[in-house]
Formats: sequence, C-alpha cells, structure tokens
Amino acid sequence: MYAKFLKPLFDFVAALICILLTLLPMAVIAVAVLVSSPGHAFYSQKRVGKGKKLFTLIKFRTMKKGTPEVATHLLDNPEDRITGVGRFLRRFSLDELPQLFNILTFKMSFVGPRPALWNQDDLVEERDKYGANDVRPGLTGWAQINGRDELSIPDKARLDGEYVKRMGIGFDFKCLIGTVRAVFRAEGVVEGKKTSESNDSSEKIQ
Repeated sequence: MYAKFLKPLFDFVAALICILLTLLPMAVIAVAVLVSSPGHAFYSQKRVGKGKKLFTLIKFRTMKKGTPEVATHLLDNPEDRITGVGRFLRRFSLDELPQLFNILTFKMSFVGPRPALWNQDDLVEERDKYGANDVRPGLTGWAQINGRDELSIPDKARLDGEYVKRMGIGFDFKCLIGTVRAVFRAEGVVEGKKTSESNDSSEKIQ
C-alpha cells in the first residue's frame, strides 16, 4: 500500500512544493554556475532507474568543461576539475536540487537507493541480490547516511537491500532526517583516487 500508492503521492506533492519554494534559489545557482566557468548550468547523465531502465538524471554542473565523464573517484586530480561554485554546491549537496524534477516525473523518489551510473554494472548486479533494482532510486537513501562514498559496492548494495525490506513511512522519515544531518556534516564525501582507492561505487561526477 505504502510503496505503491502513498509513497508516489507523497513524492509528487512534496517535490512540487519543494520546486516552488526553491525556484528562486535554483535560478540564482544556475546563474552562478554559468558565471563561474564556461559551460551549461545543468549537467545530465544516464542513470539506472526502477527495473534497471535508464533515465536522464539532472543536476547543476560543478566541474569544468571538458572533464571526462567518469565517476569522481576515477579522476587523478578532481579538486583541479571542480569549479569554485561547484565546490560549495557539492559541500552541501545543492547540485542535486534539479533532481526534484526527476521526482516530479516519477523517475526518482525522495528516499531509495541512489541511482547507479549507466556503466556501474557491478553495483547493479550486486543490487539484484537484494531486490534493490526493483524500486525507484532516491535523492537520498539508507546507504547515503551510513557511509555514502566511503562504502564498498557490496556494503552499499546490502544497505540498499536493507532499505527495501524496511521501507515505510517511519523509515523514510528517518532517512530524510539523517540526510539533513549528514549533509551539514559532509559525512562520507570522498573526492578522487587519493582518498578512495577501495571505493569503486562513488558516483558524484560533474
């Protein structure tokens, strides 16, 4: 009942309200991104959605034009690629705000497994063991507040599977509250090879 009807309804209404409340801030961010470095204000990439169907995820661009389209941890010097504005946006996850539109169109949910990159076959395969590919991916999730970029693929998939089993109003609320705390503390954020050699599941690019 919750996963099929109440959760999508909450996602739609909450996303619509959040978009209306953040339209002006998002417009300001878009201008700041454009002014800070050459390139578009937004960045889009293919991600794995519910049922392993690909969809286009959107976010604010945080890296310089010409940065290779690979996960951040695969870049030798990610700090040299990130723009000044981008560094601030990533610090507080403000670059993720445009994903409210992904939620509004039912491609994502507020809470769920973070959508894997289109080429993260290992993560997708591991999530199959737990049924984590059978739910809509989230803006945040249980794994995001329990290690985030520091997690290995098996650990991330296991936590995603735990979320699927425990999914409900109370658990979603717990994940949302935990996300607010994690964002302001910048918990689990890893950028580049030098700090995450064992982390092959990092996704934050551009």
